[in-house]
Amino acid sequence: MLVKKISQCLEELFPVSLQESYDNSGLLIGSQNKDVSKALITLDVTHDVLDEAIDQGCGLIIAHHPLIFSGLKKLTGDNITEEIVIKAIQSDIAVYAVHTNMDNSIGGVNSILSQKLGLTNTRILSPGNSGLSKVVCFCPVSHLETVQQSMFLAGAGNIGNYDSCSYFSGGTGTFRALSGSNPFVGEQDKLHKEEEFRLETIVPDYKLNAVVRAMIKSHPYEEPAYDIYKLQNKHNTTGSGMIGELEVETDIVEYLKYVKSSLNVAYLKHNELINRKVKKVAVCGGSGSFLINNAAKQGADIFISSDIKYHDFFEHLGNMTIVDAGHFETEHPVKELLYSILKEKFPNFALQISKKNASPISFL
Repeated sequence: MLVKKISQCLEELFPVSLQESYDNSGLLIGSQNKDVSKALITLDVTHDVLDEAIDQGCGLIIAHHPLIFSGLKKLTGDNITEEIVIKAIQSDIAVYAVHTNMDNSIGGVNSILSQKLGLTNTRILSPGNSGLSKVVCFCPVSHLETVQQSMFLAGAGNIGNYDSCSYFSGGTGTFRALSGSNPFVGEQDKLHKEEEFRLETIVPDYKLNAVVRAMIKSHPYEEPAYDIYKLQNKHNTTGSGMIGELEVETDIVEYLKYVKSSLNVAYLKHNELINRKVKKVAVCGGSGSFLINNAAKQGADIFISSDIKYHDFFEHLGNMTIVDAGHFETEHPVKELLYSILKEKFPNFALQISKKNASPISFL
């Protein structure tokens, strides 16, 4: 299996363009054209994980956290990151990271975390900055459905919980084919009128190029006419965190015990428990303190994340309980999510979840 096929699969679901500016997702070590027979899935790339990949014959490590996060100006083995990078290169092991682009996608980190915590009717807590555009093209009646479907397959036409959304209306197009052209209809040097449909559909900006390419490829005209309009609408399927509801109102202590058990957490840090049952829950895998106010404004009874600072626990006392469930603990479900995605796409490809990957934090 080429590394390229695996990275393309992941980037169709979690486009690298959705990563935060400080991030470093994508292929970090190795070639896209490297042929691998087995991959190891992990949260972090450590010495133990790399040794495991070597022992198990895994030519690719797929990690959530990037091994190379900030720029490397030298490779002398002076720190742990440099040591691991050197050893991975020497062992001919490719390393791929899918980090905040997975955090910011509707089917990513926070989706699997919400499932683990029993949430339903979920939505993005803080929609991201990825914008929306409208693509309009003009095509003959005979090819309307073909062009429409190709644009949908490339990622156009999704609005909330609906897909295949578009609008079309009939009209008459005119053009004259000049010397050197090869017109689908009409003749050179003669003005031609053609009954056409105006087809328009909405597209996330990060899928815009793919949709336009698909439209052009499926369009019968030598030079398809199309327009792109930038929209002010918010794209509500990308962004940070997630908020949802429990099926039934639950006692807060009982629900926190469920959280502790579901995530296999040693202990939970939290502020004052609210004096009511829990119904609405907001989550953010990994560091999510920047979403505390978003969760409160949207009426969450509990906000569950990690790396909560001391002073943040004073926020919204009595109105919303803030829970720090641990960075590793709120993100480790990512491993089984990546496994299930790749196993469904490539059922005959050997995949393994790391047995060496564990939280670096211990408690006395």
